[in-house]
Amino acid sequence: MTRSAGNLRVPTDVGALVNVLSQFHPVTDSMALFLSQHTQVVSVHRKKLLLKAGMPCRHIYFVRKGVLHAYLKEDNKEITTWISVENDFATSITGLFEQLPSREYIQALEPCELLMMDYDLLEQLYLQYPEFNIISRKLLQKYYYDAENRSFLNRIPKAEQRYLQFLKSHAHLVNRIPLRYIASYIGMTLETLSRIRKKIASTAGVDSERQDN
Repeated sequence: MTRSAGNLRVPTDVGALVNVLSQFHPVTDSMALFLSQHTQVVSVHRKKLLLKAGMPCRHIYFVRKGVLHAYLKEDNKEITTWISVENDFATSITGLFEQLPSREYIQALEPCELLMMDYDLLEQLYLQYPEFNIISRKLLQKYYYDAENRSFLNRIPKAEQRYLQFLKSHAHLVNRIPLRYIASYIGMTLETLSRIRKKIASTAGVDSERQDN
């Protein structure tokens, strides 16, 4: 099956992927067809590990549905390093592009539907489709920008300000994933985050009363 996206006939199984890639540069019919023929649709149960630390990574994933997160283990403590939702890409940068043992675990936080692309497929796309090189460069710019923002976020000294900044940039995650992952992502304990949320809720309640009076 195909569906139309402007003048482009897009196979339905890669429609969301092509739409995202097209935001960076037009995708040709032949490249869309190539993606449809060579990507795999993968259903993943909640809590399933897609990758373990120390293992090589051979795949990059596009999230059609669900939430993935990556984490490091330090002294038996899990430290969340990134969170990906619908229309995001997910992989181990070190494991995939350097073909070195991965530093991270990648796990599903919800039942997920993913498009899986093999490392060799990416190399073939670079060689066969010039537009993919432009798309990849712009995607890397976007994800580098996101990584820089995460770095800045975790350098905000006050925990409450860190959480408020997280709310501005990741509001879509607040009521979707367990708080312990958010706390880990922004570098604080679950107890500290719970205390901050109660304080913010209490302040919001006072402000609401003032507006009513």
